[in-house]
Amino acid sequence: MTQQGSTPKLRVEGVAFGYGGTTVQRGVSFDVGGNSIFAIMGGSGSGKSTLMKTMIGLLKPSAGSIYVGEEDYWGATEARRAEIGRRFGVVFQSGALWSSMTAEDNVALASRMFTGQDDASIKAQARLNLALVGLNIDPATMPAELSGGMRRRVAIARALSLDPDVLFLDEPSAGLDPIAAKRLDDLILDLRDGFGVTVVLVSHELPSLLGICDDGVFLDAETKTVIARGSPRELRETGEHPTVRAFMRRERPTDEHKEIGHGDR
Repeated sequence: MTQQGSTPKLRVEGVAFGYGGTTVQRGVSFDVGGNSIFAIMGGSGSGKSTLMKTMIGLLKPSAGSIYVGEEDYWGATEARRAEIGRRFGVVFQSGALWSSMTAEDNVALASRMFTGQDDASIKAQARLNLALVGLNIDPATMPAELSGGMRRRVAIARALSLDPDVLFLDEPSAGLDPIAAKRLDDLILDLRDGFGVTVVLVSHELPSLLGICDDGVFLDAETKTVIARGSPRELRETGEHPTVRAFMRRERPTDEHKEIGHGDR
């Protein structure tokens, strides 16, 4: 959790969000400390990915505020929100690479769009970022030639291209084999420990949650609010809510609680 007296990287206060008049979550409040890996957890339909969308500016909450440092993101002008958004690096679940572009060009895209660097400098930085995420590949390699784990690494390299304050990862290890998932977890730890990157991680993968996350919140689809706060390990050991306990310990939920799935909105 954020140390007393320090300013969190992000602060979510009383946020509610949903689609088409249907509320997905309400009264969501938490802060994300710097140089940490923060988990957004929950079962199917709890709104994990949707919450992330409100935090990165893709979905305006119906209530509440999101602060980036001391600045109210949704209270700022559209132009200012765009500036703030460039301090975020985002990797969506699919990786969202452009299939018609090389690995190098995918990584260089944001720099070409938002910086005034010359092309040689942009290419050099893209190759450096590929090396940073552990990819020793031909920069001309196309996404279709890469494994799923390698495509996720290219997506992370692209997300790091503007030197973000916060890196958002939506189910980064989904669909990967255990070895590739562990390598990706190790990369995320290296980004935190070696480069001081703050990470917000949306995931339901217990090995990742338990292995790398410092803090987090658990969203509940039934009550439509946060029902637990703490590190995944703490919640596994001391979680009292039956939904949290079932999720973190892979136990069968009690009859009065619906079974937890593995998807999300």
